[in-house]
Amino acid sequence: MTNVFGNPKKVSMRSRLFQIGVEALEREDWTVERIPGVGKSSVRRITKGDKSRVVSIRTTQDTYIAFPRNKDDSGWVTLSDVDVVVAVSVDDGDDPKVALVHMIDGDEMRDRFDRAYAARLGAGHSIPLGRGVWLPLYIPEAADPPSQVGGGAGLNNAPLARIPLKPKDADADAILEPAEADGDDKPLTIVEAKRRLALSFGVDPSNVKITVEA
Repeated sequence: MTNVFGNPKKVSMRSRLFQIGVEALEREDWTVERIPGVGKSSVRRITKGDKSRVVSIRTTQDTYIAFPRNKDDSGWVTLSDVDVVVAVSVDDGDDPKVALVHMIDGDEMRDRFDRAYAARLGAGHSIPLGRGVWLPLYIPEAADPPSQVGGGAGLNNAPLARIPLKPKDADADAILEPAEADGDDKPLTIVEAKRRLALSFGVDPSNVKITVEA
């Protein structure tokens, strides 16, 4: 499976996909917040009106998603503690052009991983505790081979959003192009400019610094 820390490009793409997941939720009117005291980097609380969910935002650059078993083999690290999994994938592992954001119920995802784990152990596979078990998002589930048991969550849960992936080297003019193209002369806020730049360059908006000189 893809080593997301294998090179700077993959690290950057991981950040971009995570930010895309957050923004897709916000566009659906969810408020996305870190949970105080929870150190897991993928976990967020989302709220909309009187609804509140704990979600794990998982990114994948090869269309497979993973969770590891916990230390006493009683459940899944992170997955056992969330209401929803937000899976942010690419359309093609070799030549990604679009990010796909799926919201998958936590019970459904746990059931898929439980069945996958049981099938692999039943087939004699060795799965050390703490090592990720990988499931394909877009390969339909099948009883054989065992690696396909539990797969297909991305097929059964339509994308919440499909976001084009802009070239990594896109410059600021290209990012602002859509607003100019439709003749809209409304001022661009600093917050919105930071958001767009962060999305295109794969960084957190807090790391974007903008200097304006008259």
